[in-house]
Amino acid sequence: MDSRVLDVNSEALGIPVSTLMNNAGSVIADLLNSRFPNKRIAFVCGNGNNGGDGISAAGMMDPRKVSVFLLRSASSIRSDHIGSLLSALSCTVKMFSDFEPNEFDVLVDCALGTGISGKVRDPYDSFIGTANEFTGPVVSVDVPSGLGTDLSVIPDITITFHAIKEGMDKNNSGEIIVADIGIPEKAEKQVGPGDMLKYPLPRDDSHKGNNGRLLVIGGGPYFGAPAMASLAAMRIGTDIVRVAAPETCYPAISSVSPVLMIVGLEGNELSPSHIPMLLELTKDHDAVLIGPGLGMSNATKTAVREFVSKCRLPMVIDADGLTALNNEPFCNPNVILTPHRKEFVHLGGVLNDDIERSVSDLSDRLKATVLLKGKTDTIAFKDKIRTNITGTPGMTSAGTGDVLSGIVAGLLSKGMDPFDAACLGAYISGKAGEMSFEEHSYGLIATDIINDISRVLKEGLGR
Repeated sequence: MDSRVLDVNSEALGIPVSTLMNNAGSVIADLLNSRFPNKRIAFVCGNGNNGGDGISAAGMMDPRKVSVFLLRSASSIRSDHIGSLLSALSCTVKMFSDFEPNEFDVLVDCALGTGISGKVRDPYDSFIGTANEFTGPVVSVDVPSGLGTDLSVIPDITITFHAIKEGMDKNNSGEIIVADIGIPEKAEKQVGPGDMLKYPLPRDDSHKGNNGRLLVIGGGPYFGAPAMASLAAMRIGTDIVRVAAPETCYPAISSVSPVLMIVGLEGNELSPSHIPMLLELTKDHDAVLIGPGLGMSNATKTAVREFVSKCRLPMVIDADGLTALNNEPFCNPNVILTPHRKEFVHLGGVLNDDIERSVSDLSDRLKATVLLKGKTDTIAFKDKIRTNITGTPGMTSAGTGDVLSGIVAGLLSKGMDPFDAACLGAYISGKAGEMSFEEHSYGLIATDIINDISRVLKEGLGR
């Protein structure tokens, strides 16, 4: 998991990032002192927490043997704790432009941490080139800088914290040493505020449609469910939400909000005759939500099964869509199921004391991400299991499940990994419910939660 996510989640659990950084510095210093005694060591540090780990370590070592080289000016460091660690150093501190490789025996890479994507830019690309030409041992802290991009440090040793990070192996990380720095188990297992860092922020040059195009297939006997799911998807930041609904209810859905695009399906229920049209519509969308308000007629169930078997877009199946399934494994690897307990049993899940194992077993059998809703939400896919505890007992009114499915589907349409979308969607839905409860108490309704989604985004993203 991204170290930035773990840091924020740990802080929320009462373990300050400063404590983790100090612990990381101690581990790094101990390793360097034991592996490379009496060697000249250069720390090359970025201006984030990865650089802070290196600065912390340098401060715990003999200042005559270590030097710190900054890739960016000290004024670019936003963390007060890192700034104070830097000010307290007794060793030499210079800019990386002054680095002379032949003056050092060991190079410590503290430039870039996890969460890097795209092209590595200067001065980091210059540093990576220098590191890969360095003739002595190279030690990377947490992850090799640039890992996951087309340009990364190839170290001899990587000392990583808490657990091996995704994508790390002997070829790209050298000898991997996993160190415990006091990150609570819940920081990884339980979805928390750090997971908001996974939210896909729009690019500065993005335009309509770049940030998610979602097709919602719902309605028939009910119109409120697809309407609420669609509005929740809009509130989570999806650019375009198009609702495909039977013509008997689409006027009611369109009257809910002018921002929704509506496609009318002939008749009063979803039927197999609509499938060619719906599959054609998927070509203009990034993800699909199917199920809210569809009803449970035999024709509708048959249509759902046919659509799900043929659609290859990332997809959330909820509500009546779940009751239509025949419990066969999905060929599409990007399916999210969002059952409550009764629907979970219908899908073949077993309710027992080991809910996490049961959810994981169902996920393995159906080859889909499963988000079991409850007081504690449980999310599983393959070997990954996480829980979410946000929410309130006041979130039992009709429509709250539709809001959750809309949030998750919106995140999926914005390009998030299905497992991460399910985890973050559950967290945001619960936090919005908590905010609504503060104002409305047990009188909160689903539309209150929709209105508070943007408050969760503003609080969690800082914008």
